[in-house]
Amino acid sequence: MTGTTATELRSRWAAGRTAHGLWSLLPGAVTAELLARTGPDYVVLDLQHGALSEADLPGVTATIAAAGAVPLVRTRSAQFADIGRPLDLGAHGVFVPNVRGVDHVREVVAACRYAPTGTRSAGRLVGGANEPLVMIVLETAEALDDLDAILTVEGLDGIYVGPTDLSLSLGRSDPTDRDHMQAVISSVITRAVAAGIAVGVHAPTGGARANRYAEQGATIVTAAVDTSTLIAAVQEQLRLARATHDRADGS
Repeated sequence: MTGTTATELRSRWAAGRTAHGLWSLLPGAVTAELLARTGPDYVVLDLQHGALSEADLPGVTATIAAAGAVPLVRTRSAQFADIGRPLDLGAHGVFVPNVRGVDHVREVVAACRYAPTGTRSAGRLVGGANEPLVMIVLETAEALDDLDAILTVEGLDGIYVGPTDLSLSLGRSDPTDRDHMQAVISSVITRAVAAGIAVGVHAPTGGARANRYAEQGATIVTAAVDTSTLIAAVQEQLRLARATHDRADGS
């Protein structure tokens, strides 16, 4: 089965075009295949907060690629080994969390490239890509302060805002700070678009919120997160079933 490739995603984002994907915290090749068969351009496997492990990656990434989507991984950390392992086990790109500034971003990009242009260690086991996609998760005050310099780092494919952690880092996590944080996020999107860098914002509730970011110029659009989508769908079906039962009982 043919589908989207990492090269096609890079070209699409470089041209300012949108790609739609899914975020997965649940383990298993069956989960991965079901998600990938729904038609996303990419599926992000979350090693930082999800239930899957590195040992799952060879089978899960192969399943996603076979179904026609690009398998990407949010790494456990920004450490060199945690970046390289998913790339050796089938990931076609990474979202790297907790970067601290422009020098750190350069280290992240280098960890994804083989010498002489980078520091990635040779030893890819299965699948993957010679030049994987490199995205950072923007979620620290230091990275936000360095954003303009970060946007010029050669080899960086995208910026992905983590709103919750960014608000915590900025000391702006109170509900009354919502408008301030939306302004910060809008500024990040605007600056990334102007620099020609793909940009996205994590939207755990998916759909409508993701579309609002896309309307502002975001091109990395995560349309759904498997856990929250599953919970919402099951809750709705239970609500419908109970409403029908209550009517039948006359209660």
